Amino acid sequence: MSPEELFWDLAEPMLTDPAITRSTMMGLPCLRHDGRFFASLDRHGQALIVKLPRQRVTQLIQDGIGRPFAPAGKVFREWVALPDPDEQRWHDLIAEARTNASATTGRED
Repeated sequence: MSPEELFWDLAEPMLTDPAITRSTMMGLPCLRHDGRFFASLDRHGQALIVKLPRQRVTQLIQDGIGRPFAPAGKVFREWVALPDPDEQRWHDLIAEARTNASATTGRED
């Protein structure tokens, strides 16, 4: 299964929630919760990209699980790229990102 197929397989059950929609972010396929981006797929790097609190992003990078998400050289501190397709890890992190987006809906960044 390709990383993109895995991404959509994991996303599909979430799409039954009317708050979750498919979209694009910087030309990449993504998921939104009430309009807020929370997960995407970097087709070029074949990496899952999720939005999480900064401390969690730092932890994933320090643990060697993720890498900074830095399109065009600008690091997004609340986003982490996960280059190794792993069904369970991707599932858990997409769910964590969804929960994070749900908790921050309506909050000003």
